[in-house]
Amino acid sequence: MSSNEYNETEFRICSYNIHKGVSTSSMRSILPELKQAIRRVDAQMMFLQEVVGERAGAVADLPQFEFLADEVWPHYAYGRNAIYQKGDHGNAVLSKYPFITWSNRDVSRWWFSQRGILFGELSLGVYVACIHFGLFGHERRQQLNSLFTLLTEAVPASAPLIIAGDFNDWNGKLHRQMTKNQFGEAYSDIYGQRARTFPSRLPLFSMDRIYYRNLRLIDAELLSGRPWNRLSDHCALAATFSLR
Repeated sequence: MSSNEYNETEFRICSYNIHKGVSTSSMRSILPELKQAIRRVDAQMMFLQEVVGERAGAVADLPQFEFLADEVWPHYAYGRNAIYQKGDHGNAVLSKYPFITWSNRDVSRWWFSQRGILFGELSLGVYVACIHFGLFGHERRQQLNSLFTLLTEAVPASAPLIIAGDFNDWNGKLHRQMTKNQFGEAYSDIYGQRARTFPSRLPLFSMDRIYYRNLRLIDAELLSGRPWNRLSDHCALAATFSLR
């Protein structure tokens, strides 16, 4: 599949916590390098976390999601979660398919941990949710319950659905709840274990996931090593699906 065309029934996605577009070692902006790296993934959809929206000094005076999308992903949605003096950050979905609808649901539990679920429906007929859950177990459990409530309200039981992002679920408790609710997880379904994605220089913990329902999984991939270990503190995950 080339980067300039896509099949209507087969598509590739990527989930990546981009660490606000700064390197973990020198804290310098690495957005141009990041842009080139995610283009090479050749994904029809990018699920991004820790994306900076409006901020002084943004590249080319654009929010990061617009700079990264450029001419490759003409459709995008951004959910602002954390707001601070010099700007904000949140989740973003970049897509080659138009959005029919999208919204951002606030699932914050405390003022110091602002979190959201960026949720939408694409013209492809696939529902998508991009998430970044909290650091504390009780917080994550409540956020997972909020996610389940949202899906029950908004997604038909037979509809194709992808939930991707940084779950901060190092002990696998949320993973067990997801699989009990009939979700597959792309990497573990292929390789029999959850992908270790954090920290990117020596991945030890399984933080990032791609869950799916009512889709056929074709392949999954952990994007580690160079250049990924220089761009963020997380590795990226990719998966290829086809519509049933």
